[in-house]
Amino acid sequence: MNALVYEGPRKVSVRQVPDAKIERPTDVLVKITSTNICGSDLHMYEGRTDMQAGRVLGHENLGVVTEVGPAVVRIKKGDWVCLPFNIGCGFCKNCDRGFTGFCLTTNPPTAGAAYGFAGMGPYSGGQAEYLRVPFGDFNCLRLPDDAEEKQLDYVMVSDIFPTGYHATELAGVQPGDSVVIYGSGPVGLMAAYSAILKSASKVMVVDRHPDRLKLAEKIGAIAIDDSKGSPVEQVLALTGGEGADKGCECVGYQCHDPQGHEHPNMTMNNLVKSVRPTGGIGVVGVFIPTDPGAPDPLAKQGDIVFDMGLFWFKGQRVGTGQCNVKTYNRHLRNLIHVGKAKPSFIVSHKLPLKEAPNAYQHFDARDNGWTKVVLQPQA
Repeated sequence: MNALVYEGPRKVSVRQVPDAKIERPTDVLVKITSTNICGSDLHMYEGRTDMQAGRVLGHENLGVVTEVGPAVVRIKKGDWVCLPFNIGCGFCKNCDRGFTGFCLTTNPPTAGAAYGFAGMGPYSGGQAEYLRVPFGDFNCLRLPDDAEEKQLDYVMVSDIFPTGYHATELAGVQPGDSVVIYGSGPVGLMAAYSAILKSASKVMVVDRHPDRLKLAEKIGAIAIDDSKGSPVEQVLALTGGEGADKGCECVGYQCHDPQGHEHPNMTMNNLVKSVRPTGGIGVVGVFIPTDPGAPDPLAKQGDIVFDMGLFWFKGQRVGTGQCNVKTYNRHLRNLIHVGKAKPSFIVSHKLPLKEAPNAYQHFDARDNGWTKVVLQPQA
């Protein structure tokens, strides 16, 4: 089958790889019809992880079931399904408590597994014609009869829509809250969209890419361009000097200033300054235990200089971590089905798989207009 293969820093190619197949009785085989390029893919693409050459990328996947293992009882051939990027077993201590992003069975001794991702197990990604889904009954989210028509919306339920929603949950966003979100990439836009769905009174999005900030404004958020002045001062001005009730970090460890210099602690410390005393902060931007490509010795060890004093003095609280997609995916699927949510507003490009290498280059460069890319392996 054809698949997108990681070959080294900033080098990917579409080539033939062995066909995905049923390997265990609980497996499901899915023909992939839509698979997204994620901002997290860029960490691997840029060589900032220990991703092995030869692996297939892609953890935001949707398609049609073509085969099921003999122990699969719920999912049937022909079902349209969306796959959470987390691979869970459904029965370990963490999965049983709803923490499917930290499964203890699928990638021991690490807590957590994912498709086509560095350090998250041996599983191939879905930027390919077919994908093997372990524990298929547990991991497949069956989609309603409008799945094919709305697949650009439903595929967002594999990762970025739940992850953005998770950021607002970690922050504790409630109706009427003012919310500031650092980052207007796909996850940041989904966090803004989720805050609006939760009836936040004011949603502010900090970034500097005009195309992404325009999308934030399109859904009713206030765009804050940090290249035109301190984002903290702009947030304080918009909140009467008090700061936002809640804040979301949707950038991660490669955050950088408008001049292009990396500061892994920048968005975290700006959030502490931007959120009011006793406010909540949710962190879904990726931070990793080690980063050999980091610009300073602390960051190489996964450490940052965090303004703990001000954080403590303001009595703020913070929630962090990978999204447990299954906590939210049914709820968000249903919002799409009844027309209450349309996360595909962020999609800028819908391309066949063969164009993936060029798409990665544009998306990595944050070229104007490349806000979210959906690859269609069957096109």
